[in-house]
Formats: sequence, C-alpha cells, structure tokens
Amino acid sequence: MLHRWKTTAAALALMTTPALAAQDSITLGMVLEPPSLDPTANAAAAIDEVVYANVFEGLTRFGPDGSIQPALAESWEVSEDGTSYLFHLRNGATFHDGAEFTAEDVVFSLDRARAEDSTNAQKALFAGITAVEAVDPATVRVTLSAADGMFPFKMAWGDAVMLDEASAGDAATRPVGTGPFRFGEWRQGDSITLEAFDGYWGDTPALSTATFRFIGDPTAAFAAMMAGDVDAFPIFPAPETLAQLEADPRFKVIVGTTEGETILTMNKAVPPLDDVRVREAIAHAINRQELIDGALFGYGTPIGTHFAPHHPDYVDLTEQSAYDPDRARELLAEAGAEDLSLRLALPPTPYARRGGELLAAQLRAVGIETKATNMEWAQWLETVFNGKDYDLTIISHVEPMDIGIYARPDYYFNYNNDELNGVMEALNAATDAAERSDLMRQAQTIIADDYANAYLFQLAKTGVANAKIEGLWENAPTPANDLTQVRWTE
Repeated sequence: MLHRWKTTAAALALMTTPALAAQDSITLGMVLEPPSLDPTANAAAAIDEVVYANVFEGLTRFGPDGSIQPALAESWEVSEDGTSYLFHLRNGATFHDGAEFTAEDVVFSLDRARAEDSTNAQKALFAGITAVEAVDPATVRVTLSAADGMFPFKMAWGDAVMLDEASAGDAATRPVGTGPFRFGEWRQGDSITLEAFDGYWGDTPALSTATFRFIGDPTAAFAAMMAGDVDAFPIFPAPETLAQLEADPRFKVIVGTTEGETILTMNKAVPPLDDVRVREAIAHAINRQELIDGALFGYGTPIGTHFAPHHPDYVDLTEQSAYDPDRARELLAEAGAEDLSLRLALPPTPYARRGGELLAAQLRAVGIETKATNMEWAQWLETVFNGKDYDLTIISHVEPMDIGIYARPDYYFNYNNDELNGVMEALNAATDAAERSDLMRQAQTIIADDYANAYLFQLAKTGVANAKIEGLWENAPTPANDLTQVRWTE
C-alpha cells in the first residue's frame, strides 16, 4: 500500500513539474543596447528592435513581408484629391497605464512629431501634414499639403507610433504604449524585459515575458547560444559560426534580407570630400567583395546605390563604382588630393569594426590614410549623426526605402543636389505606380552618378534560434523583433 502511494505521488509530481509546462518566456540576444526606449525621439534602430509592434503601435504597421497593415487604425479612407486621410481607430485600445486610446492621442502624437522643436529623427515623414483633427473619439482626419500615396507607409515607421501626452515625457526610460507587451525592467548594460499586457486589444501573445540581452561581442554571442543563455539571436553577430550552429539539431539558422544599405558615408561639408572626384576615387578604391567576405563571411550583397536589391525598382549600378585602384589614384591626382588623411568613425557593430580595418587598408593602397576611432553607439549618435563631426563613417541604414534622406540638406550627409530634390518632390506627389517606379530609378542613378556616398553592401539578416521557436521574422522590412506571433513548439 505504501509503495502504491509513492508511485501515485511521483506521478502527480511529474504531471505538475514546470518542465512539462508550456514554455512561455523567451530570451533574445541583441548586439546593441538602445540609448533610450522612445522611437519618436532617437534615430537608433536598436530602439525599434525592442519596442516596435511590442510596446508601441502606430496607425499602420509593417508586416513581416513588408506590406502595410492596419494597426491602431483599423481602416482609412483617402479623399479624391489624395490630400486628406480619414482614419477609423480601434475600439477598446488602451495604453498600458489604463488610459483609453482616442483620436486626441493621434492629434498629440502627430503634432508632437511635426512640431518646430521636435527631436524626431525622421521629421520629414510628417512634413506634408498641415492639420490633424479629431472628428470624434474614434476618427481622425489628417490633411496634407499635397497628395501623398505613401502616407500609410510613412505612418508605419517606428518614428510614427502613438503616445499618450500624460506619459510621453517618460517614454525614454519608462515607455507606455498600446502594444501586446508592457515595459517591465531595464537593467542598464545587461537587459530589458517586457511582460504580456492583459488589456491588449488584439490577439493575446503566446509569450508571457520576453528578455532582450545585450551581447555585442561575437565570441560571447556564440557562447551564449551554445550554452542556452539566449534562445534566439535575430541578428547574429558571428556569421563565421553559422555553419557550426546549422549542423547542431538544437538550432535553426534563419537567413533573410534587411533594408540595411551599408555605406561609407562621406561628409560633403569637409574638403576635399566636397569634390566629386575625391568621392569617386574613394568609391573606386573599395573592393566590396573583400569587405563582404572578410567582415561578413560572405553574407551580404554588393550595392552601387542606396536602394535594396530585393526591391522591384532596384537599379544595379555596382559597375559604375567598380573596384579600380588605378582610376582612384588618377582621380586623386586630378583633384590635387594626394597624401590625403581622413578621420574614420566606427560604431560598435561587427560589420563596421571588421569592415573598417579592411577598408582602411584598401584606402591606404591608393594613398589615403585614415585615423580610425572606435565609438560606442551613443557617442556615434552624438558626434556623427547629430554633431556631423566626422569625415568618413561606416553605417547600415536599415529604414525601409529611405532614399529620401538624400533630399534633406540638414541630414548628417551634408548633401544637396537640386536635381535629386526635384525628383524626390515629384515622387512624394506621384500616385501612379509606373511613374513612381521611374522616379525611384532616377533617384538611384543621380546619387550614384554624384558619388554621394560609397555604397558597400546590403546587410543580410543572419539569425539563429532554438529549433523549437517559431514566428520570428525571416526578413527585416523594418528594424523589429515582432513577438506577436512567436511561440515555442513541442
């Protein structure tokens, strides 16, 4: 009788052990720690990688295939002349602090983003707005200065998410959104934890908690995956180990595309980089495939302009700036820029640090010395992006279809081209698909002809995950780790 009782107790213990419970938490690795958690006030892509579609939502959103989908606006209507959008908002959406989401929050968020003193890194997204009006608590009318067929696309960016005026001031450190996860804890230098929000208006996520751990060192990232300290690394910084991980049945390797045009940015306000001959010389000094093989272990696609190769309107202009060190030397001599010395600012991403060493050697071979400075992310944002105090820098621009930044003279490129400005103005107003395609091709060609920057490669999305995890994005149409469909399988 005693033996039977022990057997029954053991069976009950097995039935209730946590090991048999469904897994509902996840730990993801990230290379960079975000400098803040407010995507409407900072340019760092790492912010969106934590909060986009998880904590914060916009009127629209990007789907995993890059399509524009309804979010806090369940539908919208466009006036016949294309200058007015009427957004119908979700019923029952609330902020994580219990405040109701209404049309007034849309008015506040869009007016804040487009205000004269706005710190929004993508303020140009809102430049065409002339008025935002709450028709009633569930309806918003946005009036534009000109027709803009891309307006729902612009509203899907992380820079256009909705905030409540009462909590917006604390969004950098204690974000309050309407998404399926609420902010839990930020352990500076280590991790950020999100918790499922019980009051979410949409489908309940399968995960109850998600922790983002910051592991910038490639060796440490590999060790963390092997030890099970992280469950997934959506953008894995050690591509040299992918073959080993793929051969291990515990893991799956997820290789997709990103919107990340990786470029050698040249500060056109700094002589002699204001001379197109010098910019062209630098472009011809670069062996793109050597950078891809050496810095990314073959994961990357050469590009010759600021546009994603997987986009249907991409123009392959790589031959225009093909590797030709002899031509580079000729151009430098013609411009009187021999024995040139330039500063090279390198953010902490592996592609920049590894690529910077290779690039410095390539430039040295044609007579250009570089003084490389390794910068942490916050320092790069402050010095290079905001302060424009640099000569050269390597950076991947991961925002979707962002060629319009070349028509912003105040952008950190310090670039201004009247022909391009006219094309971009026409593109913003165009609604015909064929006309838009033609204008996008023109824009790509103009900046390639002018060697506005040196175009290196399109960043691949190389991810690794526990084989039992499903729902992570294969491609990255925008910087995001959308957890709404992520779950563990048996």
